[in-house]
Parts: sequence; C-alpha cells; structure tokens
Amino acid sequence: MTLPNILLSSCIVLFVVGCQSVELNQSLPFDQVEEELWVYFESFEQEALARGISINLNDLDLSGEVESITQDGVAGSCQYGSHITNHITIDQEFWNNASDNHREYVVYHELGHCVLLRDHDESTDTDGNCLSVMASGTGDCVARYGPANRDQMLDELFLSDD
Repeated sequence: MTLPNILLSSCIVLFVVGCQSVELNQSLPFDQVEEELWVYFESFEQEALARGISINLNDLDLSGEVESITQDGVAGSCQYGSHITNHITIDQEFWNNASDNHREYVVYHELGHCVLLRDHDESTDTDGNCLSVMASGTGDCVARYGPANRDQMLDELFLSDD
C-alpha cells in the first residue's frame, strides 16, 4: 500500500470508529421517558420557546410512560410532590385509540401540571367550550382542541398567570 492509501484508509477507519463512539455515547432525548412520548415532549419545549419561555424537560428529572390506568375515564396523570417525582402516565387504551391531536392535548395537560405547576381550569366561553388545556375533563366545559383554537389554547397554557 502506498502512503496516500494508508492515510486514506486510516482516515476512513477513524471516521467510522469516531462516529460509532459518538452514537453510543449520546444520551436519549428524554432518557426517562418512553420513546413514543418524545415528539410531544419536544413540541412542548418548542411551543414554550415560541412564547418566550425556555423549558428543558431533561433538566427537570421528569419521567413518562404509556401504560394502563385502572381508574375509569382517566386518560393521563401527573404525579409530583410525591415519592414518584414528576412522573407522567398516559393510559394505554386512550393512547391506542386517540388521534395525534388528542394525544398532544393530554400530554400537554399533564406537562402543564408537572412542569408549569398548573391546576385545573374549568373556564368556558359563551358556548360552553373549555378555554384551557388545563380543563379537568370532569367539569361542564367541552374540550374542543384543534387547528382552529390550538394557538389560543397554548397561549393560555404557557402565558396564564395561574
């Protein structure tokens, strides 16, 4: 082998080995959170940032999972201030049947509790529609979360004084 070929081969080996070690050493985006929730955690951070609020969920010792919740009518829960600090659970049956829009709504609601420390908010408009992502689902308002009101609902979630 000639010197240029040896150098080229060495560079290729170093590049391949170097890339592999970087991939192996990288931490997961949310290492205590099930991967199927990552997209919603990432978009939560992005939506907060779009409103001038910097949130890094990795810095908050936050965990999350999708598993069965035995309590009827509960799509998600956030445990905080207990023996399981900042832990979000999304019900498996809900998850399996929900649209992307409904998944986002429930994940954001639970992050509202765990991260933003928001309480439930049953505020309604004159037609009885919920004005907050933080509506409990057990009140009188009707949750209508979609493209027509998503920005308004997220403004309320992130910018409310509650």
